[in-house]
Amino acid sequence: MRDSTVWRFLAGRGAQYLLVLALTVALNFVLPRMMPGSPLVFLAGEDVGFLDAEQRAQLYALYGLDQPQWKQFLTYVGNLARGELGYSFQRGRPIAEIIGERLPWTMLLVGLSLVVATLLGTALGAMAAWRRGSALDLGTLGVAMFFESVPSFWLGMIFIAVFAAGLGWLPIFGAVTAGQTFAGWALLVDRARHLVLPLATLTLITTPGTLLITRYSMLSVLGEQYIATARAKGVHEQAVLRRHAMRNAFLPVATVFMLNLGFVASGATVVETVFSYPGVGRLLYEAVLNRDYPVLQGTFLIITVSVIAANIASDLLYPLIDPRVRRR
Repeated sequence: MRDSTVWRFLAGRGAQYLLVLALTVALNFVLPRMMPGSPLVFLAGEDVGFLDAEQRAQLYALYGLDQPQWKQFLTYVGNLARGELGYSFQRGRPIAEIIGERLPWTMLLVGLSLVVATLLGTALGAMAAWRRGSALDLGTLGVAMFFESVPSFWLGMIFIAVFAAGLGWLPIFGAVTAGQTFAGWALLVDRARHLVLPLATLTLITTPGTLLITRYSMLSVLGEQYIATARAKGVHEQAVLRRHAMRNAFLPVATVFMLNLGFVASGATVVETVFSYPGVGRLLYEAVLNRDYPVLQGTFLIITVSVIAANIASDLLYPLIDPRVRRR
């Protein structure tokens, strides 16, 4: 690419992403307030029924909920401009601090699951396409379609019932054993044991998508003329698979991987909730239950920024992966 073309491309995409970010900020403010119910019930607890009108008004004023919606929105935007996400209604702590505690757990679970699912799905999809119509292909497709259609909460509950409650091999919930102070290898083993079931659940429901994309891409590539030419020249079948077919079939998989990478920060709400895993997805679920508007706004914003960042990285890296899309 020429420098001027690169800058025009980045400026155009940058304007699009800024517009998306602006719309997201507005939606982050509006959508939580459209939910039925009021945060007052969760702010006052069981005593909400004993509050008179004056006490209710004071409680609303304390959290700035007595202001008109447009004033609350301007306050929200002003805080964002200063780099502040606000304070949680329920916990009374800075939202950035709360998300900072939860984000590493989510990145560990979802990031590791994404890597494992991509590697496993790519390998299985390539083998299924290479042996199209064989028992391996049909069996792989059947298993993939099964896990593609299985609800994640159902699979997670089955794992809990069998491996945690039934056999007692693994912990039922959480990311660490409560009340225990481990160090060194013992700490790593404890966290790994808590990670096994949610990781297995998330990986099994994520792998089929990559597998099916890889298989379809491989079948398309195997029908290309250069594959037939390589075979006609006497190139070994394994070399045709590795050097020609896999290299070109991996491009759609790389695109999907980059896009999915943007959702690492969002966590897996259902899986984290089933296993009470302390990630961002679980935080979102708790915020919805408690009508904690600032936490919802802050979490949605972090998710949006991560998705936009992944798209920008994809725009910049894809020409390096596939030279054919480079602009001259």
